[in-house]
Amino acid sequence: MKFMKLGSRPDTFYTAEAVRSVSSEVSSDLIVQVTGSRYLLHKFPLLSKCSRLQRLCSESPESSQPQIVQLPEFPGGVEAFELCAKFCYGITITLSAYNIVAARCAADFLQMTEDVEKGNLVYKLEVFFTSCLLHGWKDAIVTLQSTKSFPLWSEDLGITRRCIEAIASKVSTHPSKLSLSHSYSRRERDDVSCNGAESQRLKPASKGWWAEDMAELGVDLYWRTMMEVKSGGKIPSNLIGEALKIYAARWLPKISRERNFKSRAGSDSDSDSTSESTSKHRVLLETIVSLLPAEKGAVTCSFLLKLLKAANILNASSSSKKELTRRSALQLEEAAVRDLLIPSISHANDTVYDVDLVIAILEQFMLQGQSPPTSPPRSKMGFERRRSRSAENIDLEFQESRRSSSASHSSKLKVAKLVDGYLQEIAGDVNLPLSKFITLAEAIPDFSRLDHDDLYKAIDIYLKAHPELNKSERKRLCRTLDCKKLSVEACMHAAQNELLPLRVVVQVLFFEQARAAMGGGKVTELPSNIKALLAAHNIDPSRPTAALSTTTSIQAEDQWSVSGFKSPRSKVSSLKMKMAEDELDESDLQSDGLGRISKFKAFRALPTRPKRMFSKLMSINRNSSEKN
Repeated sequence: MKFMKLGSRPDTFYTAEAVRSVSSEVSSDLIVQVTGSRYLLHKFPLLSKCSRLQRLCSESPESSQPQIVQLPEFPGGVEAFELCAKFCYGITITLSAYNIVAARCAADFLQMTEDVEKGNLVYKLEVFFTSCLLHGWKDAIVTLQSTKSFPLWSEDLGITRRCIEAIASKVSTHPSKLSLSHSYSRRERDDVSCNGAESQRLKPASKGWWAEDMAELGVDLYWRTMMEVKSGGKIPSNLIGEALKIYAARWLPKISRERNFKSRAGSDSDSDSTSESTSKHRVLLETIVSLLPAEKGAVTCSFLLKLLKAANILNASSSSKKELTRRSALQLEEAAVRDLLIPSISHANDTVYDVDLVIAILEQFMLQGQSPPTSPPRSKMGFERRRSRSAENIDLEFQESRRSSSASHSSKLKVAKLVDGYLQEIAGDVNLPLSKFITLAEAIPDFSRLDHDDLYKAIDIYLKAHPELNKSERKRLCRTLDCKKLSVEACMHAAQNELLPLRVVVQVLFFEQARAAMGGGKVTELPSNIKALLAAHNIDPSRPTAALSTTTSIQAEDQWSVSGFKSPRSKVSSLKMKMAEDELDESDLQSDGLGRISKFKAFRALPTRPKRMFSKLMSINRNSSEKN
């Protein structure tokens, strides 16, 4: 840190009976009262350099007694006044970034300018400030920090503005080119004189070396400095984001749900102090949100969700919450399940986590979806130029276009896994409404879930935590589950899961039989409890599943899902049928015009009337064999 010494006389100030005096052979003729302290001084050294004291003394009548001067609301208090008084007596004083603001404000208050005497204190302080302190990184930071004690004076004297401009200009400069008396790692605290040689022991620094030192600034000064840094346009947005992350870690506490509840249940005095602290943290949070770079990826999704969690607990403004929700949705594929576990503080429900907030983020994310282009972008303006390019360059452009557009699809695959993991975390909450669970589960497009194992786990957890669900509610819960996308292990578990609706269990069993038949393997024996359950509903699982080939349409009431098996002989060979809650929806057979449908070896779901369906399918198969 740089410092400057003025004066050469030894310090002769002393305290006697709560009065500060200076040792001298001449008796005191001036009493100065500063914020409750009394000084016995001499007119000549002080009035020769202080224009304000000259005016105050001239306004008082002459007297043989020491003249009394009142200096209420003196900037910097007794420390700053004594510094100026010692300068008037020629006593050695030491100035640095820590006390220059107080000394500068006090000197300006006493009007110690060049109009009174050449080389006065205001001039010397200005020279030291502009030529030394503003050129040093840490000196400028400390000086700016000290302005918070004198905000109005510092603004009027231009100290705050000049410090901010100096810091912003240094941020874009490599530390090797700066006069660093304090590195960002806080390992060096070198004291150097203004005219002396500064010890340079610079360590290798990262591009964001400045962020940690700036994190020491208060929220108002930090905001102004960061705005100045951003306006320069020389710092990448990711470094701005990293600096904001460091600042948030420095000042935002680890806010918990319990902390918020305690503030409600505490005493009045505790509540007032907590409310004041919460208000400060809310301002700080909203300031950080306002400084977030506009570019996507400047900050991580995890950091954005942490800010959103804090905003939820601190009851931040709706605009800040909306901005964080929007920004989080843009990068939702980067998030982890733990990032989405945002505590709920709403009185409307008793859920552990704020599911509505996650639903809002997911809705914002889904709004971004765009279908990937199937051909390279074209424009009339660039057609002639594009014709002259080689085929290789055109193909490269096409591949890059496809890659950039397919990012939306790949991100949805990641978000699907994320949501299923989140559902598993919240499914055990006994207060979680079924509607919210279903809303989250159905918000993911079908193609985004490559498998349904995680979704099945979440459904199983929810069923165990909510045994009061009736038959209709269990069916609604399992509506999103696609048994075709369950692994063998998940099917084995689901086949013995008595909490699942019967329809889902039988559907799983038929898919397992179909999988075994297509693989040429043996169908495993069903557990006795499942056999009993099927028998209670007049379903015989031991009957063989025959291959089907038909030219006859099936009545709508007996239709059930058999999609997923296609014949190599037919371009359009699929049966699109859908099982509803307790009744089956009507659907039409799609064929090639002659009504031919390819053979398939397995069933996709349980019919409403299985015996009638089995007999009909077997008769159809026999008729087809006789014709052949």
